[in-house]
Amino acid sequence: MLEPFNAAKDYHKSIIGAAAAGENLRLRVLLPRSFGVTGVDVVIKRDGKADEYRSMSWESTDNINEWWFADLSFDSPGVYFYRFDYTNSWGRTPIKRMGISQSGSIDGDGDWEQFIYPESLSAPESFAGGIFYQIFPDRFRFSGAEKKEVPTDRILRKDWGGTPEWRPDSKGIIRNNDYFCGDFNGITESLPYIASLGVSCIYLNPICEAHSNHRYDTADYMKPDPLLGTESDFKNLCKKAHSLGIKILIDGVYSHTGADSIYFNKSGRYGSVGAYNDPNSPYRSWYTFGSTRDDYKGWWNFDTLPEVNEMNPGYLEFITGENGVIDKWLSLGADGIRLDVADELPDEFIEKIRAAVKRHGSEKLLLGEVWEDASCKISQGGRRKYFCGSELDSVMNYPFRTAITDFLLTSDAKLFADRIYSIVLNYPPKIMNLCMNFLGTHDTERILTVLSGVNCAGLSREAQSRLTYSHETVKRAHKLLKAALCILYTLPGIPSVYYGDEAGLFGGKDPFNRAPFPWGHENAELTGFHKMLGAFRRSTPVLADGGYYPLSAALGCVAYLRYKPGERRVALIANKNPDEINYLLNPDMQNMHAFCGGENIGGTVRIPPETACILTD
Repeated sequence: MLEPFNAAKDYHKSIIGAAAAGENLRLRVLLPRSFGVTGVDVVIKRDGKADEYRSMSWESTDNINEWWFADLSFDSPGVYFYRFDYTNSWGRTPIKRMGISQSGSIDGDGDWEQFIYPESLSAPESFAGGIFYQIFPDRFRFSGAEKKEVPTDRILRKDWGGTPEWRPDSKGIIRNNDYFCGDFNGITESLPYIASLGVSCIYLNPICEAHSNHRYDTADYMKPDPLLGTESDFKNLCKKAHSLGIKILIDGVYSHTGADSIYFNKSGRYGSVGAYNDPNSPYRSWYTFGSTRDDYKGWWNFDTLPEVNEMNPGYLEFITGENGVIDKWLSLGADGIRLDVADELPDEFIEKIRAAVKRHGSEKLLLGEVWEDASCKISQGGRRKYFCGSELDSVMNYPFRTAITDFLLTSDAKLFADRIYSIVLNYPPKIMNLCMNFLGTHDTERILTVLSGVNCAGLSREAQSRLTYSHETVKRAHKLLKAALCILYTLPGIPSVYYGDEAGLFGGKDPFNRAPFPWGHENAELTGFHKMLGAFRRSTPVLADGGYYPLSAALGCVAYLRYKPGERRVALIANKNPDEINYLLNPDMQNMHAFCGGENIGGTVRIPPETACILTD
């Protein structure tokens, strides 16, 4: 039996994916004549509102099926959910996402999603079509410059390439106070190398003064960390990067500060101005205290990370006001902010951050860290409004990472296709084109470790420190990584490379995923593969904003097409099978040729086992 409704088919839905406010949307449902249907309704749901019923009109019929349709439009941006109810002599029956079984019973248990975005939705289009490169600043490159005014409680490592310290100290505390001394000047020196990867934007993990090597425990928002260099060094990095066509995105950590900071000052490092020591501190109202000074709210209950009240007027002005934190760093040359834990920040706060970012120009980027589907995310007590025009430009795309890695580990092609297309359908196109797509970050295991089959979830730090990889394991992980990269570089959004992945680094969870870049010991084959894909992506406009069209997903093989009128097309076919396959191309694709990873044979493409092929016109 045919599906009663498929949101990915244009004969069921006139607009595939998200729609603009006020835009006409026609929905069409197909039902068997044998059901004796006398009426069909679209049932529309929105948070906090009663279900709305819109009657559908009978359209046409044949001897077996009949069509019903409704024209809808939505004035208010946000996420809507809908299903269909049909009425016949047996009563009223819902049609949900999985449709009707052959017996007439309902298989599904979910509604369809429809995201409505403002007609005026804008995003910094200069980022689209590029490539992100994420740098953990302490571990990328040390320029050799003398370090000044460095706190004496830091351990400065001299063994570049060594294993980051993972053991707790004598008191059982993990200090994160060993530093390899990577700095701004080291990044500046490496810009030609970064540019050779096709990179258009560097994303830097936190750079403000902080007393741990990850620097998510901000000590002073207005100063760069002394190990990284000076304001002048950062400004020079931005200037030199811009001269090569590379933007700089910095981390904004605004949900908490460090306990050891000028604002909280639990350790007394900054005199007596902090909220912890002085009830009359100008920063006291930023935090939530109980009956004693040690009874304060910590981010995820970490006492080293006191949580701030983001909507406190003083804090809000400090971060987002004129001459505030955001103004300072964007004035020095940064091109945008990656917003840490965006799902833990109030909508009103994000709106203020956006306004501060956009004061520096509409092409400045505000990118949020959200781990789930951001179009329908619930947090902070309600449905989030990230894509409604006054908050984020886009998000980090964790669902794509999960889809790619799970496919390459399990061969489940349908699950991959469903996960990818769900995000593509739910996100407004301008936001989809700016999503940061990645295989690994500072918060995940290294992609080569994942693809080697090691599951670090149940491993202790000690066990992870002793991980070794056989030659065959490394060889297969490299092969799978190339397949993963072919997928990553051809999906909608912007591919992001985590520093060192292109050089062949392995590593488990924090801190093993944050090892120094292996200068002089890079894997030349992997680096070359990244350069090839980088050049291809930057020279192929359809990958910036072209449509995404699934072709097939079955038996360990996935295929999709990127298309835009007037541009050369790109197709991706990934074969996760242990044997080679011959993929039969659609008639209109038979003139496309294999750019990498496959071999054209007549109207088919031969694809080796566990590899991916990119085709283009």
